[in-house]
Amino acid sequence: MKSLHSFLVTPVDNRYNNSKDINGKQLILNTSIEDHKFVNRNAIVHSIPMVGDTEVLPGDEVIIHHNIFRRYYDVKGDEKNSGSYITEDLYLCNPDQLFMYKRNGKWNATEEFCFVKPIMKRNTPLLSDEKEQGLIGILKYNNNVLKALGFNKGDLVGFTPNSEYEFLIEGERLYRVTTKSIIIKYEYKGNEVENNPSWTQGSFGVN
Repeated sequence: MKSLHSFLVTPVDNRYNNSKDINGKQLILNTSIEDHKFVNRNAIVHSIPMVGDTEVLPGDEVIIHHNIFRRYYDVKGDEKNSGSYITEDLYLCNPDQLFMYKRNGKWNATEEFCFVKPIMKRNTPLLSDEKEQGLIGILKYNNNVLKALGFNKGDLVGFTPNSEYEFLIEGERLYRVTTKSIIIKYEYKGNEVENNPSWTQGSFGVN
């Protein structure tokens, strides 16, 4: 089965990541189907679109938008699947809803997106809640478009306001940023401190 303009994907494990194994017992962490934080964002590509070019191949593991597998309640209170639903194991995913793909054990960002690691502010007051440097971070997952423009993995980059969206990739808290929102490369002093809170280690959240 193939779609004209969309990827067909199947979830890795389950549609939701809302349980954790503790000493052989499953602890349910969240029971709300509408909480996007617990929706699985890892999928396997079943087929690629028939129209258009893509670097993604069937069989690749991918990071996708949380709305693909998400359930919701309609105005009558009835539980519904998203518009991407075909079967419990097969879903439509538009190209702009697919952000990364893994091949040969390595994650790669698609040309429309990259992933940036937030950094800590310098000299933050002890009681301040604002410990993260806004609109700046370390480029962790690059793409071919940014490489052609001279941006490399590890560069300190700036991005436009409201262009970042939080993901947890293999225990690391990152921002997904659109390629067009990366606007500057700063001089990397080498003493920047990544902001990776302790809750991300062994986290049950988005992978």
